[in-house]
Amino acid sequence: MDDPRTFGVVELNDAGIITKLVEKPKMPKSNLALAGVYYIKEGAFLMKCLDQMITTGNKTNDEYTLTDAIMAMVTEGVKLKTFQIGNWMDCGSRIGLLSTNATMLKRLKENTEIKYRFPNTIVIEPVSIAENCRISDSIIGPNVSIGEHTIISTSIISDSIIGSYSQLETATLHHSVIGSDAYLKGFSQSLNIGDSTEIDFS
Repeated sequence: MDDPRTFGVVELNDAGIITKLVEKPKMPKSNLALAGVYYIKEGAFLMKCLDQMITTGNKTNDEYTLTDAIMAMVTEGVKLKTFQIGNWMDCGSRIGLLSTNATMLKRLKENTEIKYRFPNTIVIEPVSIAENCRISDSIIGPNVSIGEHTIISTSIISDSIIGSYSQLETATLHHSVIGSDAYLKGFSQSLNIGDSTEIDFS
């Protein structure tokens, strides 16, 4: 990573063995970020390290981190090595999540020919619309994922993720993330709201 400060960072020796792991360091000594994919054979020992962290209250940035537990294993002499991944998408931010969603939808479109039909509605692929959605008088897509049992009416939505059991009325959304069980009426812009939120702009 060009700037790994918001990730776990790993340092290696010449043999590729991990010598140090640090969660979100302010001054990283390496640009190798942890992508959050692990294969650990010493599972029981990892659990012991996690349990000891909780017992002693050993936190980093007020959190118990897996990075610290793995570092405890390294300190105790367990030899761990890294592997590189060819393609990794960061879903830790709204922009990263929406970019990943768009990429995955394009891959889905290549493998399936799903057609959606809703009253007076235009669907611009790629999109993913879960079961039991009621959509009317709207334009959906491209790059939109909608969870199940969501109701959308008189809206224009592009490059967005809409959670399950949500309801949108007269909304124009782009580059937005709407949580599950949310209600939104009369809004035009980019928005990021969590689960069980109700907003009425009308």
